[in-house]
Amino acid sequence: MHPRAQAFAERAAKSYGLDVTVREFPEGTKTAADAADAVGCEVGQIASSLVFTIEADDGTETLVVVITSGANRVSEEALAAELGVASDAVSMADPELIRERVGWAIGGVPPFCHDSDVRTFIDPSLLEFETVWAAAGTPSAVFALTPESLREHASATVTDVTTGSS
Repeated sequence: MHPRAQAFAERAAKSYGLDVTVREFPEGTKTAADAADAVGCEVGQIASSLVFTIEADDGTETLVVVITSGANRVSEEALAAELGVASDAVSMADPELIRERVGWAIGGVPPFCHDSDVRTFIDPSLLEFETVWAAAGTPSAVFALTPESLREHASATVTDVTTGSS
């Protein structure tokens, strides 16, 4: 197992008592479609952890994670409205900032086990499935869990900030 995937599995066990089974795919699971093809599920069952930067008026930056269904796209405008900030204050986070503050590289960001507390939202459409699949620390590793376990362990607020949400 890749060392980062192993680190995630160990951290999930230690921090949450979760015994995750990591599945690795050498061809990668960089996109939701790739992940769905690899594990044999619907694209909607892929729980993508996307990290956004929220820039405050004073120039400080905070990060927010949105766990969205692979079938949906996050609307930065809807996320801004949810957070009560101007739409131009929200953007995809810089990969180095993600690695520095969240502790994982893009493409492999798990929904929890981050290096710092990050406010997290979850796409309600993920809750419609019995099982969802999320990144396990690398772009080629995933693990399965129930949507409720995902929501609980990520301390995520259920809210629709996908394209077309109001």
